[in-house]
Amino acid sequence: MKKVGILGGTFDPPHIGHLIIANEVLHAKKLDEIWFMPNQEPPHKIKTGTVTNTQRVEMLQLSIESTSSFRIETMELDREGKSYTYDTMKLLNEAYPNNDFYFIIGADMVEYLPKWYKIQELMEIVQFISVNRPKYQLETEYPVQYVKVPDINISSSLIRERVKEGETISFLVRDEVKRYIEENRLYES
Repeated sequence: MKKVGILGGTFDPPHIGHLIIANEVLHAKKLDEIWFMPNQEPPHKIKTGTVTNTQRVEMLQLSIESTSSFRIETMELDREGKSYTYDTMKLLNEAYPNNDFYFIIGADMVEYLPKWYKIQELMEIVQFISVNRPKYQLETEYPVQYVKVPDINISSSLIRERVKEGETISFLVRDEVKRYIEENRLYES
């Protein structure tokens, strides 16, 4: 069985923190691959900005292209409406029966697990791996594995705000992503 970590998110834009998390989990849990899964419309977030799904995927591709164990899975982008992890994992298990899936979440989502759609059923079809995030606890009644990653307080919203204010985003995103944002004038006011 291939061991595959799923790292979901809006990736608007993808940043160094996403890459560090993926790399740390890949090695700590001896996974074969990490699949970055940009989502369409997460139930817990309000859609913002004017960046297209295609642009988010292109930035993600630029972020991961030098790492052979990273790939992009667009299943959630290809579906309409709200995106629930249970539905996605059910479809992934059907499409890839020879894979064991591990769903990677931050400590902020660990606290939110009791509110997840069909959480009990979800726990039966995927193993959760949590990474630490500043200001969040990792306590839960659910069986969640834990990987310690360097504390990185970078967010996509921080990057969008910095671009809007004309501030630097160097070293917060890959150089290729920075160039893409500049060339396409993304996140400007």
